[in-house]
Amino acid sequence: MFESLAIVGATGAVGTLIRQMLEERNFPAKRVKFLATKRSAGKKLTFRGEEHTVEELTPDSFNGVDIAIGSTPDETARDFCPWAVKAGCIVVDESGYWRMDPKVPLVIPEVNPEAVRNHQGIISSPNCSTTQMVVALKPLHDAAHVKRVVVSSYQATSGAGVAGQRDLEAGSRASLAGNQHQYETFAHPIAFNLIPQIGGPKHAGYTSEEMKMVYETRKILGDDSIQVCPTCVRVPVSNCHSESILVETERKLSVEEATKLFQSFPGIVVVDDLPNKQYPMPMTCDGRDEVFIGRIREDISGGNGIAFWCVSDNLRKGAATNAVQIAELLVRSAAGAAS
Repeated sequence: MFESLAIVGATGAVGTLIRQMLEERNFPAKRVKFLATKRSAGKKLTFRGEEHTVEELTPDSFNGVDIAIGSTPDETARDFCPWAVKAGCIVVDESGYWRMDPKVPLVIPEVNPEAVRNHQGIISSPNCSTTQMVVALKPLHDAAHVKRVVVSSYQATSGAGVAGQRDLEAGSRASLAGNQHQYETFAHPIAFNLIPQIGGPKHAGYTSEEMKMVYETRKILGDDSIQVCPTCVRVPVSNCHSESILVETERKLSVEEATKLFQSFPGIVVVDDLPNKQYPMPMTCDGRDEVFIGRIREDISGGNGIAFWCVSDNLRKGAATNAVQIAELLVRSAAGAAS
């Protein structure tokens, strides 16, 4: 059984959410350990009413730890995950470093829970923009086989970390006052602006964020034939990513069938009443763990197409929630194997 847990990157925005969720969901760990860089070591955190001291992340940090949930930059995950595996610890990793490693399962518990059985010590959680899209694609894929996806994302500044949100708030105040703001995170002003680039150039004019959506979607759904054409845009919204998605399937789906498929799938909430102006928006989805879908309609340009709008809290389901759900899946799998 899993009795001890470590959170790596415990003082960051996602690490803080992970800690809160583990407490709210009463994760069955008797012992917890909070790990971070040397800069954050020594800070005090409260968990289940007890004060804990953040420890510096070292190769010896995982002795006696059963599960670790990591929310760190890629280069940190590159180093600490092998340390943990060597100590006999299973890592649920939020970084992008291990996602496309063929030996590492890439898991969304509602979509491919069976993949956790194939882990060799590391389980990856997908990119935030991929996660909400694939949750939405899964019921359509099972019913009618997804052939092609055209997606435009409208990604919140929280996806660039706390500094990204700070840039939006301070930049907006400065702009309204007619002042200049020195941006920390973005190459262009994000206040009252859109930036059609997230990540660096990667392939054929697509960015790294866009290619994550291509490769990760295929890996999670186990189908390399799925074609994905993504455009990722940073927008002046503090939290929650939105996506406009057009899906082409082998078999034609009606709006009614697609809606029923969405409504019956775990983790999806349908909010779709255009005449009454009801649809998902970042301000109504913030702080929620579900993927919200609305504006469901047939592709009037032809083909077997279904178009819809999708919103999800990128810090929660796009990061912290999915990682905690994977850890819970490991616990349930272990309990089932033991019974």
